[in-house]
Amino acid sequence: MSVNSIIDKLEQLVEIHQQLIQFSLEKTTIVKNGEVDKLQSHLVKERKLVQQLEKAEAAREKEVEKWFIDNGLSLDDTTITTMLQHLQDEGEQQALEASAVRLAEALINLKQQEQLNVALIQQSMQFVQLSIDLLSPSLANINYSNKTDMDKSSANRSLFDSKA
Repeated sequence: MSVNSIIDKLEQLVEIHQQLIQFSLEKTTIVKNGEVDKLQSHLVKERKLVQQLEKAEAAREKEVEKWFIDNGLSLDDTTITTMLQHLQDEGEQQALEASAVRLAEALINLKQQEQLNVALIQQSMQFVQLSIDLLSPSLANINYSNKTDMDKSSANRSLFDSKA
């Protein structure tokens, strides 16, 4: 069996990851602009793309298992490295390796972009929390303080600083 079907599956995964990277870049812009409604609809579309990715990955795994079985190899180590070691055709080796490298690069780019998005969202959440904390007074300072503590502190203070 030829590895062309596996290479096609890898290229399909690369394409989906490229779309996810584009979605992630758009998400960065949405988060920077603070467009929450747009972010929610964007996440729904992104979730559909992730489901498509999961289906493509499952199809790739089936193709790889089939290749290993057809070549009489153990299913314990179904990796690209193992496949490359057992391929005789150099053209297939190079094509498989190139597809695997493109997929790895896409994964790295997506991970970096998503880490940026997580950091931006965390920063936004911290800003919101800070704003809430600044706008809402502390309950302890409003009405429910101990009057004896207030009396003691006011007795020690004078209207004028005479020690200066």
